Amino acid sequence: MKNTLVSLVLSLPLAANANAIDEEITKLQQQWAHINYELKDAAQEQGFKKLVQQAQAVTQAYSDNAKSWIWSGIIQSSFAGQKGGLGALSLAKKSKKDFEKAIELDANALHGSAMMSLGVLFHKVPGWPIAFGDDDKAEELMKKALAINPKGIDGNYFYGEYLYDEGKYQQAKDYLNLALQAAPRPNRPLADKYRQQEIRLVLEKVEKRLNKRSKK
Repeated sequence: MKNTLVSLVLSLPLAANANAIDEEITKLQQQWAHINYELKDAAQEQGFKKLVQQAQAVTQAYSDNAKSWIWSGIIQSSFAGQKGGLGALSLAKKSKKDFEKAIELDANALHGSAMMSLGVLFHKVPGWPIAFGDDDKAEELMKKALAINPKGIDGNYFYGEYLYDEGKYQQAKDYLNLALQAAPRPNRPLADKYRQQEIRLVLEKVEKRLNKRSKK
């Protein structure tokens, strides 16, 4: 009985810490969805600037937790996408470091999100000599992430989009349809709503390409 009580007491700080980081991550996720999908132009830029600072505070408070680095990376890479051009490269490089840190801590955290997000980054940024883009690395990382979470909405969407960009339209269609069938995520209805819209937009482009091929 005494040993059980000692174990329980020792586990309480760990449980409290886990709950605290999860609460912080939920806040970042919800703010990210609002800023990324519902704000535009100057308001979106200001929103991302503030959110980057909040994410950095979370990484400082939970530097040993991969989740904090994953969401810092996602926010900075999204901000880079919003800014565009060469001005986005410094954000993309910081995002890359965050994802690499997360993978070092726990590659499986948040269903392999660091590997998937890093793969997307490798696919989206320009290659050498401008930046670090590399489609081979992108696909390798995406496949590793999908092996961890084969039914997730984000992973199947991003890999489907990658396959579309590579001209592999039938394969892209398969993964995008898997993304549409993904189960809703607790506490992330806004992100799911807009992600489904993105999936359908890419599917429309895929169908057009496939129809053109069938008419040849």
